[in-house]
Amino acid sequence: MTRAALLLATILVAAPAAAQEQWKPEGPVPRAADGKPDLSGVWWLGREPALIEGRVGSPRRGEAPPPAPGSTFASLYQPWAAAKAKMLSDKDDPALRCIPSVGGPPQTNIFQLVQTPKLVVLLQETYHGFRLIPTEPGRQHSDMQPPAYWGDSVGRWEGDTLVVDVVDFNDRNWISPQGIVSFHSDALHVIERYRRIAANALEVEKTYDDPKVLIRPWVDKKMYRLAVFDQVMEAMCTGTETASLMEAAAKENYGR
Repeated sequence: MTRAALLLATILVAAPAAAQEQWKPEGPVPRAADGKPDLSGVWWLGREPALIEGRVGSPRRGEAPPPAPGSTFASLYQPWAAAKAKMLSDKDDPALRCIPSVGGPPQTNIFQLVQTPKLVVLLQETYHGFRLIPTEPGRQHSDMQPPAYWGDSVGRWEGDTLVVDVVDFNDRNWISPQGIVSFHSDALHVIERYRRIAANALEVEKTYDDPKVLIRPWVDKKMYRLAVFDQVMEAMCTGTETASLMEAAAKENYGR
């Protein structure tokens, strides 16, 4: 079944049937030729962004929407940062101007991993971006990497867990990809842990540490499903006119 056909079928499924759907991690973890768990595949949260009622990810009547990933992050701001956050809202989200969030890959709904003996490639559907994660023993961060939106990544295996150290961020984007105030500084340091716990399940834990902005590190943990489609779609960032519309609405309603 194609990706488009899968999404169309999901939209047409009745809500009672969707409510009865059960999912659980199952099946043996596949292994690469070197014996490491094979993380390759397209991974998603089991839903698309809630754009229309009834689509995967849209909360059904009586359900609360899933928690926004940056909301807890913002609760850990130092006093000066908390004061700054009160002056910001979703209209200030850099993502409205096609600037990808730190929490993009893999914090958004869908991403793809391609694993080789020396490198893991992370393909992000939103913004159609990518990250390269070298995993050779002894690999160090690049001295030539300028500060970047997604930082500089270096991976290592700890048993069956891929641990990725990410540094060298710029400070021009937010953590959350969903319009939640979640700015950070250039001192941001992220540790990611990828663990395939079953044939159809990938656990991703991310620890954000920013001594300039946070009172303590913030840990975000998610469970991703193996998608039935085998590649991410092209999803370029367009429609930046939304930013000016939101700014105009904010000025009309709140005077800023």
